[in-house]
This record gives sequence, structure tokens and C-alpha cells, in this order.
Amino acid sequence: MLQAMRDNASSWVIKILLLAVVVAFIFMAFGSYETQKGSKVATVNEQPISIDDYRETYNNLLQRVRQQFGSNLNDEILKMMNLKQQAMDQLITRTLILQEAKKLNLIVSDEELTRTIQDMQFFKENDSFSSVIYEKMLKRVGTSPEQFEKDQRDQMLAQKLQQFITSNILVSEEEAKEWYDWENALVNINVVQFEPETYASIEPTVEEVKAYFEQNKNDYKTEPKIKVKYLRFSPEAYKSDIQVTNDEIQEYYDNNQAAYSVEKTVEARHILIRLDEKAPPEKVEETKTEADRIAKEAKEGKKDFSELAKKYSQDSTKDKGGYLGKFVKEAMVKPFSDKAFSMNPGEISDPVQTQFGWHIIKVENVYPAATKTMAAVETEIRQSIIEEKARNIAYDEAESFFDALLDGDDLSKEAESRNLKVIETDFFTKNQGPADVGDREKFASAAFDLPETEISDVLELEGNYYLLQVAGKIPQQVAEFETVSEKVKTNLVQKLKDQKASTEAETFLKSLGKENKLAQESTKKGLKVITTGFFKRNDPVPQIGAEKELSDASFLLSSKKQCPEKVIQGAGKYFVIEFIDRKKPNPDDFQKEKEKIVTKLSTSKKRETFDSWLTKMKASSEIIVEENYR
Repeated sequence: MLQAMRDNASSWVIKILLLAVVVAFIFMAFGSYETQKGSKVATVNEQPISIDDYRETYNNLLQRVRQQFGSNLNDEILKMMNLKQQAMDQLITRTLILQEAKKLNLIVSDEELTRTIQDMQFFKENDSFSSVIYEKMLKRVGTSPEQFEKDQRDQMLAQKLQQFITSNILVSEEEAKEWYDWENALVNINVVQFEPETYASIEPTVEEVKAYFEQNKNDYKTEPKIKVKYLRFSPEAYKSDIQVTNDEIQEYYDNNQAAYSVEKTVEARHILIRLDEKAPPEKVEETKTEADRIAKEAKEGKKDFSELAKKYSQDSTKDKGGYLGKFVKEAMVKPFSDKAFSMNPGEISDPVQTQFGWHIIKVENVYPAATKTMAAVETEIRQSIIEEKARNIAYDEAESFFDALLDGDDLSKEAESRNLKVIETDFFTKNQGPADVGDREKFASAAFDLPETEISDVLELEGNYYLLQVAGKIPQQVAEFETVSEKVKTNLVQKLKDQKASTEAETFLKSLGKENKLAQESTKKGLKVITTGFFKRNDPVPQIGAEKELSDASFLLSSKKQCPEKVIQGAGKYFVIEFIDRKKPNPDDFQKEKEKIVTKLSTSKKRETFDSWLTKMKASSEIIVEENYR
């Protein structure tokens, strides 16, 4: 379909993740749309959704979650995110949108699709589309040009439908002004705060602590514990017996030439005169004149270049005399690299302009590209081969041992028959495995996932291979009071402090009566009154901090209702407040922001309208999800 476009484009593009393109709209992770590929998981208005589409969508979602959470991803997070339901909802939504677009005869022409993809910066260099980079980038993220173009067409079709549904949504100047006045209104209040930590004299009795423990036993349960016996297969144990031939070294060297190729590098210093990319011409000329003057001074050689850098440079290398160290060409922005890599040692450049400003460059050394000889890396190669062979032997030994076991076998007995040492741990929790294993957290997680008599698969931890078998379990249980008495006491003291602060705040608020004599009552009781000064509803409260409940309550007050009816509870504090004054924002400022506000509110209204349409479509459509996928 777009072959002509791919065949006639040229040049390279900055390596930006294509994922940003794919996730830009609702069709990311929907997979292909040939709904007859396999068994259906659902039907939408009699149109089937295939199991292949569902699996692809789910796997793409799972991959994104793995990238987001990394090693922190666990079953609890996966369960909370409910990826199965997310995948199903996305596919149903996609199907409904495309069905409606078809009813309305909306289409995306080949020309529109071609133009849109050619305009994407991800595939450009010097404003020219590159077919080479287009296909290379798609390959990198695991999709074909045909599939990407189909997904892109579906996305554009959905955008057309959204535009059709929301085209009549408008935001009047009056609406925008109302929103602006609400968002930017200002209020000034008096605050008296009651902090639990100020009540330092609270000391509960032993009987009170025990009573609190009895009432809250479930808060003091021990963590479940487990102990295991395990075999460790360490590559280190096999290295001494490994022989490496000269032919193996030669073959390794020949197959890994890239690893022994050293790129050309330059060692340099620079002086940077900063300049904003959007600076007006007069500012560009002004900074250029300054850079020319410094470059001339540097070339005269009366002062060391590093001293000039300390004096004039405007970046983080200033204190190091502008020293940049050694770098390859791709490590710096292009204009800088092009100049630096064309210079000789000791040479100082004229000012070079980049997105950061004007650079004066001094090249100190040039290290040409080279390839290390085999003789120079023979020891390194030998060690690499030994390590690789040792890892393979260790894994094979672990795998062979595992294959010899039957369900219910005792790890110790089989190990004894092979003269292998089994290690038995002490009891440990899921958060921290035994100290003598590689990755303690991963070890503990694998151990806790094992049924009572089962032996684990081969587990790799920091280069060693393990087989685990549960040797004992201690379930979670209520702790003995004596072992947690200090923790119980701390919790009770905190609770009593909190209650004290809450009670005193309530008493103080009631003492104000209808006259709202906050200042007078505060003086009587020796309490500090904080006058915040004017603040907006979404700003932190001056002298207090980010307390949303306090801020929200403040904007409900007025000269007619100066105090709230209840004490305001914040983050570990209690507040009694009193209204002082309110101000409207400057109307002239609205005129400056009006266009942005109208655009923002319009986008929000359109999104809400489209979401409402989707909700109605789902309610009025026949959607059947197969039982196994609910």
C-alpha cells in the first residue's frame, strides 16, 4: 500500500523510541484486526473478537507494565491492574469505534495515511522521510510496515470519528471567564493548628498498652517464614578443569571483531556562552561578539585555556576548566562533534553554535580508530571462554540433577548419591532471603512460591544456579505481646496524641461561638495564629503546606460564614480556620490567558463528550464475552 513511499524516501533519523507513536492513542496494544484468525473471546454486535487479537493485546499490555515496574513487578500489582479486563475493554472499544466509523462512511485514504506517516519526526532527518529508518525502527519494536500502517489507519479513523462527534463542542468566553475566576480566586485566612507531636507528656500504663494490643491483635501478626534446603551450582567450581585451545581463541576473536574495534575519540575542553534557541537576532549577535572576543583571547595564548573556561564558561564544566574528557563523535551534538573531530591536538576553534549556545573548543588529544590485535586481547578472550564454558557446565549439571528427580523426591537423598553438598537455611521472610545467596529477594520469592515437597526449576541468581526445596514453614500468626510491646506502646501513644489534638481543636472551635473570636480565644489559650496571606485554591497554603482539605474549606468561607462548622483534618494535623478576605483575579490577566483556557476547556469537553458517547454505545450494543475470559 505504501511501498512507493518507502522506496522513494531517504536519510537517517534521531533514534527516538517509536513506542511514543504507538501509544499515542487508544489503538496501542490492540494487535491485528483480522477477527477470523482463531476462536473468539467476545462478540460485539455479532462481530467476533479473536483469541489471537486478545492474546496479542494482553501481551503488549503486559510488556508495557514490565517496562514500567521492572523488577518491582509482582503478582499483587498484576492482579490490581487487571490486565485481562483492560485488554478486553480496549478490544471492545476499538471494535465499537470502527463499526460506527464504517456506518458513517468515514475513510482514511492512502494519501492521508502516507502524508501522516511521512510527517512523523521519528522517521526524519533534515526534514526528509527515510524508508530505511522507517523499516529499521519498526523492526526494532517488533512490527511490520504493513501492520503499523494498518494500526495507524485505524487510529486516524478513530480520530475522524471523534472529530465528527465533537465538532460542535464550543466554549464561550463567558464559560472561560467563569472557570478562570474560579481557578484563580484568592483567599486569605487565619489558621490555628493542633499538632499531635506537641503533646509529649502522654504515657499510657502497661495495662492500657495490653488492652490496646488485645483490641488490635490483627495489626501485630508475624510475617510468614520459610526455610529451604538448596543446591548451588557455581561456575567457579568448574573453571580450573577447563582447557582452551588456540583455535577456540582465534574463532572467538574472529566472531567478535566489533568488540575489539575502538572508535576514534577526542579529548577536549570548551567554553560555553549560553544562548536560548529562540533568542532574537540582536541577542545572537551580542553573544557571538562576546564568544569571538574570548576565542581571540584563547588563541593568543596569554592565559591557559582552562583558566579562561573557569572565568567565562557558563556550564557545569566551568569548575573543571571546561574539561569534557574523551568522547566519541555520537556523544555530542552534531555541530560540536563535527568541529571537534575535524581539529588537531592543541587547536582552538572559532565559536561554534549549537542549541546550547556558542562553544569555543580546544582539542587536547585525538585517539584514532583502531582494532586491538589478537595478541593484545588473548588473555581477555581466554578468560571469557572459560567463564562461558563454566556457566554452561554449571547450568547443565543443575539441569541434569533436576531431570533425574521425580515428584516428591528428597533433594538431600539425591544430592548424597552424587556426593553434592545440600545447604539448609534458617527461617526467613519473603522480604529477605538468606544472606549467603546472590539475589536474596528473588531467592525468597521463588522459595515462597514452592509447594511443600516440590523442587524448584533451575534458578539463576547472580551467575550461580540453584535448586530449592521447602524444608519447613511457619505461618503468619498473632505475635506474642512481649515481642511487640514497644511497637504497641508507640502506636497507642500516637493514637492518644492524635485524639488529644483532635479534642482540643474541637473544644477550641466551639469556644469561638457565633462571634468567631479566633484571635481573642487564641490569646487566652496561648495558641499561635498564622495569617496565611492570599493564596489560590490549587496552591500550597502559605506557611502551612499542601493541605487540600484546608484549602478546599477556605474557599467555602465568606464574610457571612467566617469559620467552618467542623475542625479540618489534614496530614497529621488539625486546623481551625477563620476567613479574612477574598479577591477576584485581575481581569486583564484573563485576556492574556483566554485563548489557552478556551483551548484547554474545549479539549476537556470534547473528551467528556466522546467518553459519554462511548458509554452509551456500550450500553446499547450487544456485547457478549465468552465465559473463560470474564
